[in-house]
Amino acid sequence: MTNAESLEQLICQLIEIESVNPDLVVTGSGETAIAAFVASWLRSAGLSVEVIEPVAGRPSVVGVLRGSGGGRSLMLNAHMDTVGAGQMSEAFSPVVRNGRVHGRGAYDMKASLAAILVTAREAARARMKGDLVIAAVADEEVASIGTSGVLQRFHTDFAIVTEPTEMCLCLAHKGFVWLQVETDGVAAHGSRSDIGVDAIANMGTTLTGLRDLDERLRSGPRHPLLGTGSVHASLIEGGQEMSTYPANCVAKLERRTVPGEDGPTCQREIERLDPRARAEVMLERAPSELAADHPLSRAVADAAGHPETIGVPYWMDMALLNAAGIPTVAFGPSGQGAHADVEWVDLSSVEECVGVYGRAVERLCS
Repeated sequence: MTNAESLEQLICQLIEIESVNPDLVVTGSGETAIAAFVASWLRSAGLSVEVIEPVAGRPSVVGVLRGSGGGRSLMLNAHMDTVGAGQMSEAFSPVVRNGRVHGRGAYDMKASLAAILVTAREAARARMKGDLVIAAVADEEVASIGTSGVLQRFHTDFAIVTEPTEMCLCLAHKGFVWLQVETDGVAAHGSRSDIGVDAIANMGTTLTGLRDLDERLRSGPRHPLLGTGSVHASLIEGGQEMSTYPANCVAKLERRTVPGEDGPTCQREIERLDPRARAEVMLERAPSELAADHPLSRAVADAAGHPETIGVPYWMDMALLNAAGIPTVAFGPSGQGAHADVEWVDLSSVEECVGVYGRAVERLCS
């Protein structure tokens, strides 16, 4: 079996192990089965393996290939969980056609997981001074308890998150802030306009102001890789029945952020729209950025033949690694259909990724 055939087979084996995040789909199996497969695979490749399970049934796997000493360490990170099958038929029965592997998780991101497993096996045959750490993590699709748990136990000099980037070097991604806004009214019978106050109507100032705020953000200063931040209303609820004035209204907002923007700043933006409304931050995930001239950025660019440098609008675990003091970039294969009903990855790009990761290991860990 050729190296390409072996890689294809491994991708298919990983897709066949259903690992849907149960916090997205209650019937999802989570990472237990795939973690067992990955742990066994890494042990067979000669790595020492540790399973990290801060939440029962949600394990992550860390494989460590020890260097001889005196070198820098590198973490290759990929998540094992996927979103649900949606309307995809035979989601976990991979199909290889025209150089592409189709199936749930093929692109996001079991092909990348296969690539770093193969990279570890090949690195085990080489002589390195620094350690190579393979982090196959749980729960990236929801709360990132996997990478968060790994960071409590492991710290490396550098990291590459292997999310699919279309073979481009990703140096930055946006963050997000989830906010909740409340307005009050006075409950009363629908006929008592003399005493009833409509909390839903009172949310109007915030909602119209939100549209104006989004326009100001989009026309404001632009990050060179990420553009501008944005804001939108995601959910709204209030009232209890047709014939009663609503006493309370709650709107939930999402603010996408670029470097330099954070939760408190976003909260103040919303509070300024209507001082009568109460705003609070529900969840914040910071944006991430690494300079193009950082030694890691240069090393991965060299290993990949100096590809296009990009930023992406979505959040990923790269931000957690950078926040922990581990300089991190992202680089991964080409394909299509993350979270969609048709998902595929380009096999030749995955094979190329193995080469890029291997050359990055040589540059950083030797």
